[in-house]
Amino acid sequence: MVEKIITLENIPLIEFLGVENQNINEIASAFPKSKVISRGNEIRIQGTSPEIIKINEILNALVDHYHKFGAITSEHVKTYLDKEEDKFLNNESDVLVYGTRGHKISPKSKNQKRLVEAVAKKDLVFAIGPAGTGKTYISVALAVKALKDRDVEKIIITRPAVEAGENLGFLPGDLKEKIDPYLRPIYDALHDMVPSEKLRYYMENGVIEIAPLAYMRGRTLNEAFILLDEAQNTTPMQIKMFLTRMGPHSKVIVTGDMSQIDLPTKQKSGLAESLKILKDVKGIGFIELDGKDVIRHKLVRSIIEAYDKEENS
Repeated sequence: MVEKIITLENIPLIEFLGVENQNINEIASAFPKSKVISRGNEIRIQGTSPEIIKINEILNALVDHYHKFGAITSEHVKTYLDKEEDKFLNNESDVLVYGTRGHKISPKSKNQKRLVEAVAKKDLVFAIGPAGTGKTYISVALAVKALKDRDVEKIIITRPAVEAGENLGFLPGDLKEKIDPYLRPIYDALHDMVPSEKLRYYMENGVIEIAPLAYMRGRTLNEAFILLDEAQNTTPMQIKMFLTRMGPHSKVIVTGDMSQIDLPTKQKSGLAESLKILKDVKGIGFIELDGKDVIRHKLVRSIIEAYDKEENS
């Protein structure tokens, strides 16, 4: 544990710290492994050297901002925190794959980066979070990277066939054809990352397989990168069946959003149960994403926060 003390000079404390230390608390919440304490005109930072350096840079930037503009608001604090996060993420080594349009596909938030790190260390990872947090997109990118690096021989992407308010029975075709529209986000992500002709070749030859969860029964999935998407809509028996398909030299990511369960009211979510049962099992990673990880239109984050506030009230 390292400690650094910053002395504020010629700055009204209430204006810098914010009402009830709101500005300092904002910084402290962004670095939960460190302590940021204000006493008099001193700010004490306690934590690891890398975090202390970042916090020190943010505080010095805020001091310069105050001297230049004469005010500090919580929005200013968030802006400087975001700039620090951009530096944290803007690293060439973080690029997972290059998209079909030449763009870099890499984690865009701290929790997305934690997901990448967890998958590197563990063979089974649960990624839980609301819509728009990039959990599925980053998971697909990790699968494509593993295939390109020849770490696995195939990619298998699956999800439960839950109707989500619509009636699958009225759609034409077999079960796979019925559920393909619900797998559209997966196809979109793959088309972003794999050229069309190569993707068609992979799918025709079983190198990339996209199928309903029911198709996984009775199989052992070896040398594969496997993604179970929308796992909140599995039953306890379904998710147990899926998890026990895992074979040697395979990686598995399970994604889900506990706020979007489409199962019948009396049906328990298999994802909720598995998170409880497996929470202490060594070798499994658990990553939680939240509104701060939303990378869609900026309004999406506000919408999620508004709904969370309503549910909590």
